[in-house]
Amino acid sequence: MSYRAPVRDIRFALEEIAALDSVKATGVFPEFSSDLTPAILDEAAKLANDVLAPLNWTGDQQGCTLKDGAVTTPDGFKNAYAQYVEGGWQGLQFPTDMGGMGLPKALGCALMEMLQSSNMAFGLGPMLSFGAIESLIAVGTDEQRELYLGKIMSGEWTATMNLTEPGAGSDVGALRTKAEPNGDGSWAISGQKIYITWGEHDCADNIIHLVLARTPDGAAGTKGISLFIVPKFIPDADGNPGERNTLQAIGLEHKMGIHGSPTCTMEYDGAKGWLLGDEFKGMAAMFIMMNSARLNVGVQGVGIAERAYQQALAYAQDRKQGRAINMDDHGPHEIIHHPDVRRTLAVMKAKIEAGRAICYHAAVEADLGEHMDDADEKAWSKRREDLMIPIAKAWCTDMGVDVASMGVQVHGGMGFIEETGAAQHLRDARIAPIYEGTNGIQAIDLVGRKLARDGGTAMAELIEDVRQTVEDCITSSNPDLPVLAEALKPACDALEDATKWMLDASDADRLAGATAYLKLAGDVTGGWLLCVGAVAAQRKLKEADGEESYAQARIAIANIFAQTALSGAAGLLGEIKLGYDPVFGPGEAVLASA
Repeated sequence: MSYRAPVRDIRFALEEIAALDSVKATGVFPEFSSDLTPAILDEAAKLANDVLAPLNWTGDQQGCTLKDGAVTTPDGFKNAYAQYVEGGWQGLQFPTDMGGMGLPKALGCALMEMLQSSNMAFGLGPMLSFGAIESLIAVGTDEQRELYLGKIMSGEWTATMNLTEPGAGSDVGALRTKAEPNGDGSWAISGQKIYITWGEHDCADNIIHLVLARTPDGAAGTKGISLFIVPKFIPDADGNPGERNTLQAIGLEHKMGIHGSPTCTMEYDGAKGWLLGDEFKGMAAMFIMMNSARLNVGVQGVGIAERAYQQALAYAQDRKQGRAINMDDHGPHEIIHHPDVRRTLAVMKAKIEAGRAICYHAAVEADLGEHMDDADEKAWSKRREDLMIPIAKAWCTDMGVDVASMGVQVHGGMGFIEETGAAQHLRDARIAPIYEGTNGIQAIDLVGRKLARDGGTAMAELIEDVRQTVEDCITSSNPDLPVLAEALKPACDALEDATKWMLDASDADRLAGATAYLKLAGDVTGGWLLCVGAVAAQRKLKEADGEESYAQARIAIANIFAQTALSGAAGLLGEIKLGYDPVFGPGEAVLASA
């Protein structure tokens, strides 16, 4: 089925909910104007709709092949990547003096959503390069930036993240890859990395691997880890691909989904690499890339949910079964007229819009946290970004799986067979809650680092914002908005109660309730941002600007989310406060299977 980028919805989330104009007001993006936003989105939509989306099904069916250390991507991928490079899309959110377009990260998120919706397997390649660029900008030397940034930013070269090993997944400190000094400023990298996304492929002239390894003096655990630039081809004196480095893909993962994305086992046999950032500061340098990737994986959850929704909607508009209760004739009628199917589609749409708002809000605050002049305002935005990253990654990817599963359900039996493509979206979506730090890890990050680090300040600021929106809804002349407040307020109260409990709880109890707490935080944040959108929509109704129907729809979407997701918010308190002892106290007997 075809995909059409939801440009109108993306613009609304960017401009009316996430307040993209606040980024323009910083003055650090001279190339950015309000008129540019629709132009960028429209051009990105053309790439997604016309080039990438038609390759999604064939890429899944064909997959990648590995022969003699070389990976061949599915038919059409190489040409599609060439068009991506030609458009200059890889440099969208990066400075012009480094070869980028000089536009905000928030627009980069919008581009990423379209890439992931249209072809998730393809979109993974550019996504990893985005993060590598950020790491190089932040901690690379002038020489490294000059050598690598331009080529990666143009898309001529791609980049990867090499973290996971057979014995070191979430426990990164257990990694065994070694780095030995060569005596000339370079290092010899030896070891094996697994699950390396786009670790080998035929779309670009060179692949720049960012590899975590331990130097001879590196202490045990994460404190002894360093990060290295390890190119597939060592650049020559002119900066072009030269000598082939001693690394190769030795395996290609056979996965549940994202078949078009080459997920490689990489072997480094004394490969030449160069330190990126300071020795023993590898995790700090890698976290720059990981934070970028975590936000974009959240966007990925939104993107695959949107694709699943569009397909389910199209199927429901076409498939005829039975007589609908609200129709005058005897049917059969399109299943979209059946209340349960209609409700399912409406809930899918509301969840997607909540996730989209969360991601774009995080992206705008990331832009402000980097570029605001006022120190206090800059610190506020940085706190909000840090708080939102684990929520965006975990809540939005869980939502993506949920919505993709609902999409299969709308199809009925036709959703369980591969020919319709609905099953592919669910298969593709399922990886997103796992990679770039499992969602359990994101929950631990939220309660163990983000809350503990500032004593709950960032969450208190979020709760304050939610309460202001509740007040805005209560005082609105639109009778639908006070109804939203009635759902949002108790959900906010539950989050405040849960936050106080988390701050007072033992480490064990806090970790036991972490996942439920993150879900509650995501539900409330999504509901709050949709209510922000509803307030903005009410303004449009008052202005009678010709978008009355769309404005009414935005208010309805907020109400659907409030009456479904937010209605269960208070019920999560029991799960949050369950604690450690009920799970661990009875011993292994509680988990025994007869």
